[in-house]
Amino acid sequence: MSGVRRSAWGALAAVVVMALSACSADRATSPEEVRRLAGSAKAAEARRGAEDQLRAAVREYVDHTSLDLGLVVLRDTCSGGAAKQWLESNGDDTYKINCYMSITAYFGAEPKRVASVLDEVLDAGERPGSHIPFTRAGYGALRDYYRHPGAGGQTEPARMDAGAYSLSWDTLFHDRPPMTVEEPETCFADDPPVRRCVREPEAASVAGIRKRHGTVFQLSLSVPQYFKVPKR
Repeated sequence: MSGVRRSAWGALAAVVVMALSACSADRATSPEEVRRLAGSAKAAEARRGAEDQLRAAVREYVDHTSLDLGLVVLRDTCSGGAAKQWLESNGDDTYKINCYMSITAYFGAEPKRVASVLDEVLDAGERPGSHIPFTRAGYGALRDYYRHPGAGGQTEPARMDAGAYSLSWDTLFHDRPPMTVEEPETCFADDPPVRRCVREPEAASVAGIRKRHGTVFQLSLSVPQYFKVPKR
């Protein structure tokens, strides 16, 4: 008889544990748990890897083009998952935490060298092992525009895109007010390990780069999920 009672209590305990787990999966992640997960050893390792990856992408332009690096802004954010969305889910209710990182680098170049710079970027993209996604096969015609501005009635290109990776620049021959690279948004307040914003150098500005060189190039890329913990 006592064995039967133990089995019944065991079954009841299992049901309670399953119910609590289900309730936990239905709740939004608390700020305390977000901070705990963001500060874990696994998150720290993933964070270092993501930052190394983004900074290496910027270094490719420094090492293989004549663009002059003037400003780097890195943003790192960890956000908690939402409560269970019963009708329509956008995915925010499927994880406990998601951390993402982006970097934006601002370079200067002389306006008369835009075509040469684009040549350098496309050459760098052709190198074996390069992480630059732009090659002559996809963007050779764009480079040619700056050798013969306005040929064929084309409008001036101002960017190259490959998913979350983009390179844009000030227009030179636009027939309306020029499209120019804008100043980065003000950094949010640091609150590591949940939020971090790095601006290097702190006093640099897009206006200052443009005043010095004449034209500004902006490289933007991100790692949208460098650390993610799903709800169980």
